[in-house]
Amino acid sequence: MMEPLHQPLSGFGYLLAGFKLLLRPALWPYLLLPLLINMLVFGLLLWLAADQFGAVVDMLLPTLPEWLAWLAWLLWLIFMLVAAIIIFFTFSIIANLIAAPFNGLLAEAVERLLTGTPPPPAGSLWQALRETPRALADELRKLAYYLLWAVPLGLLFLLPLINLAAPLLWMLFSAWMLALQYLDYPLGNHGLRFAAQRQRLRGQPLLGLGFGGAVLLATLIPLLNLIIMPAAVAGATRLWVERLRDGTAAH
Repeated sequence: MMEPLHQPLSGFGYLLAGFKLLLRPALWPYLLLPLLINMLVFGLLLWLAADQFGAVVDMLLPTLPEWLAWLAWLLWLIFMLVAAIIIFFTFSIIANLIAAPFNGLLAEAVERLLTGTPPPPAGSLWQALRETPRALADELRKLAYYLLWAVPLGLLFLLPLINLAAPLLWMLFSAWMLALQYLDYPLGNHGLRFAAQRQRLRGQPLLGLGFGGAVLLATLIPLLNLIIMPAAVAGATRLWVERLRDGTAAH
């Protein structure tokens, strides 16, 4: 077994491995389709905003004297700057929301690439409907688990002296939750629910913290955060295949 002190570095390395996996042409369809949808969504929103802004400018200009006609160019310049700022700060959020439904498929494709065999099939529609209550209950457990830790950790920021350690504790908690979030895709493909996922990760906590910490750092880097989600899914899938797959799942 890997020495504990090496596990955070190994976990960090799995995110780098995820980026390398994205270079495989077999995975490109799972990246290009969400990207195409994002471009269409933002293009449509930008076109609608420009159309409405143009109508406002056309309505405003006739009320101004001729020597102020140059204001139209200034207004359009301001519009483009504001639009660029909004796109910069919202693109990664909306891109991740749009890409989320593809993450399970991406994890399946990565596992097939690494092992030669895909996860077990999801089953029939009737089986999926029967599993819906359990899936909803599982999501509620995730929310309860998050609140169980987030609320007391948040209160630490209000306590003198203790609040000095609060940022570090919050970063560790965020790293742990990110590891669980992305491991959910490959583990969920095998029917492992939230309790089983936590059990697997608790077996090698430093490995999970290293992986989640790498994801957390990468999300803070502009432009890199645009592709962090698929890279994290790919890295989490490799982590599952190489380090967490052995053992008995608790359903």
